[in-house]
This record gives sequence, C-alpha cells and structure tokens, in this order.
Amino acid sequence: MEPIKVFELSKEYLESLRESIDLEDNEFIKESLEGVNEADIAALLDELNMEEALYVLRLLSPDIAADILIELDEDSLMKVVKEMESSELALYIDQMESDDGVDILNLFSVREREDIISYLQEKEKSAHILDLLRYDEDSAGGLMAKEFIKANQNWNVIQTIEEIRRQAEKVEKIYSIYVVDNRQHLLGRVALKKIILASSDTKIADIYEPEVISVPTHMDEEEVAEIMRKYDLESIPVVNAKNKLVGRITVDDILDVIREQSEEDMQAMTGISSDVEESDSIFKISKARLPWLLIGVIGGLMGSQIIEIFEEGLQKYVTLAAFIPLVAATGGNVGIQSSSLVVQTLATKSVFDDTPWQRFIKGFLIALLNGVVLGVFVYLVVVFVLGNESIFGFTIGFAMFCVVLMASFMGTVTPLVLDKFGINPAIASGPFITTANDLLGLAIYFGIAMWFLNL
Repeated sequence: MEPIKVFELSKEYLESLRESIDLEDNEFIKESLEGVNEADIAALLDELNMEEALYVLRLLSPDIAADILIELDEDSLMKVVKEMESSELALYIDQMESDDGVDILNLFSVREREDIISYLQEKEKSAHILDLLRYDEDSAGGLMAKEFIKANQNWNVIQTIEEIRRQAEKVEKIYSIYVVDNRQHLLGRVALKKIILASSDTKIADIYEPEVISVPTHMDEEEVAEIMRKYDLESIPVVNAKNKLVGRITVDDILDVIREQSEEDMQAMTGISSDVEESDSIFKISKARLPWLLIGVIGGLMGSQIIEIFEEGLQKYVTLAAFIPLVAATGGNVGIQSSSLVVQTLATKSVFDDTPWQRFIKGFLIALLNGVVLGVFVYLVVVFVLGNESIFGFTIGFAMFCVVLMASFMGTVTPLVLDKFGINPAIASGPFITTANDLLGLAIYFGIAMWFLNL
C-alpha cells in the first residue's frame, strides 16, 4: 500500500498544473498527483475549469477517478458527469460501491440512467443499482450499499474465511460480518477476531452474536443517523419487511447526512429558504435569501409605524429614542438564545425529554431570572451613570424586564408549535423570531413608557 502524499494546494502548483495541461505534459500531471488523497484531488479539480478537470480525471486510473468523483460536492459532480459520455461514466460507476453509483445516477433523468446502466460491465452491479433506485433517496434503502460481507450460520470457519476472501473483492471497507440463515434472514453479527481465533471446524452458529441493531429500508435517513450516533456504530445492516438482509449503511454515508442536515438547519436559522452553495448563480442565491429579507423589511416598516404612533410622546421624552436599539437588540438575542436551546433539544429527542409544558415553565423561570438581572442593571446605568430621573430609569428597566419575558416566550413556544405541525423548527430561530420580537418589543416599550411617564 502506497503512503498518502501530504498535498498542499498552492497558486504556484495550480499554475504549473494548468500549464502542463496546455502543453499536454501528462507525465508531470501523473507524477505530481501520484499518492495524493482523492479528497485533495477533488478540491484541486474544483479550482479548474470543466475542460481542465476532465483532462486530469481521464489521465488517472478508473478506480482512482471513481473515488475522486465520490469526493466532489454535488454541484461540481453534476457539472463533471454531465460532460461525460454514458460509456465513460459507466466505467467509473463500475469501480464504485452501488450506493455511490446510485447517488450519481440520481443526477440524471430516468432515460439517461437507463442508458448509463446499459454500459455497466458488471451485471451484479447493474442489478444492485436497479434495486437501489427503487428506494427514496432520503430513506435507509436509498443510503445503503448492496456490497457487504455475510456468512451463513451453518458454515464452519474455513468456509467462512473462503467466502470472506471472495466477497471482500467487491467491498471497499469491512466493518462487520453479518450472519444469516438459509433464507437470508438477519440473525446477528460475528467479529473477524472471533473467526480468526476459532478452530477450523467451528460453526458460525456457535460464535456469532445475536444482538444486532438493524434498520428497515423505509426508515428516514435522519433516524438512521441518530441510531448510529447513539450506539457509536461504524456500519448498520438494512433489512426488508421480512427481516431479510438487503444492504448496509456505513459511517461515511451518515456523515454526509449529518453535514447536509447541519447545513440545512444553519441556512434555515439565517433565513435562507432553500439549499444553496456559494458557487451557485447570483439569481439562485438571491432568490433563496429574499423571502426572509422581505419579511425583515416589512417588519422594519411596521416598526417605524409603531414609533410614529408614539411620536408625540417621543417629543416630550426625546431620550426614549436612544434606548430603542437596546430594546430591539436584547429582544432579538433572548429570542434566538431560547429558540436555539429548544431546537437543539428537539433535534436529539429522547423518551426522557421534558414535556412541552415543562420546557415552557423552565424557559419562563430562566427568563424571569435574566429579566430581573438585566432590568436592575439597566435601571442602575440609566439613573446613576447617565444621570436620568429615577422614574425614567425604572421605566427603561421594567420595559427591559418585560421584553426579556416576551422574547423568551416567543423563542420557546414558536419552535415547539412548528415542530408540532411538522415544520422544521430551525426556521423559527432566524429572522422570524427577531422580526416578531422587534415589533412586540417596541409595542411593550412604548406602552410601558406611556403608562409610567404619562406620555
């Protein structure tokens, strides 16, 4: 096994590579990339234009090129594979595990998929891919690979070792050896160490572990990710409705799911309404950001109307205007803090979790404590540092206390309500809560000012 070369992508190397491509100096390209990790080469291809990326890819062996394709992000992958002939792409898919091949085929229309599949050399691979295409992309069936190591409970150790050698040729990583009966029902798993240490005539039925965690083909990918995270699994078997072993999901597939989910939640929390990448077109990125920005603008316009309603009072107490940013900022921060904690709890649900009512009481008590501390602090600063009247300081401090309670209520309740209706609660943690808190905060602020200052 060749050592992996430590690779650093620099402007100098990039220029040298582009020059070598122009001059068709294939020897330099091959030597400079020999032993480099596929993920590093994928990052390099992202810096090249389409023609250059394809040129480099076609110089490498099909198995290495296949691994590089797997490492590309979806946008780059789509641009590259769309430029390939069906026969060329089939050559690379032949080198991949079935689940990775399906991920690529899902980028194409049904007609294009059928054309590519017709060029696959391995008939077993073709059958695996056709089987996987039946499942929803976001389910366990859509995530699983058909390549795995299995052993019949009736085999002895010698038979099992021979089968492992035969099956391992098509399996890139061996995490577990699953045990099945004559009808392919999943019975358990056996550690490779046990097989090696057992005597040659030992039956697998005598050494396998019947306790095995599996998932059905229809299970949602996020549920699969949670199970693998909870039990710290490197791979998990997938079974059909009859408990027959049909595939396995590995940790690298789950890491992709977790990353995608984190990106979706982050974009939702920041008010981006669809999945976008930095490399996407200006129009697509703008379209994803505009909805919540428009809501923020509308909220700002409504806020200006609230201020206008109290314009007469502001003329009497001009100093009130100076504290508007403080009220708005504090309400927004408290709301986001509260909703973030609730969203985090909802993302890692447990049977021992508090009920919605218990969460609300806990959030209220936290808000009560924070509100008192912040209200007293603001009162002391307004009166003793800024030199305002005691009644004015009390007004600002009490308004701060009420705004903290309101913002905490909104931040706690909104994600719970959205989750109850099956809506991603992460969207509540962004501009929605901030805008709502700004409006309600201003209304509370001026309402209290009217009450105590007789505006």
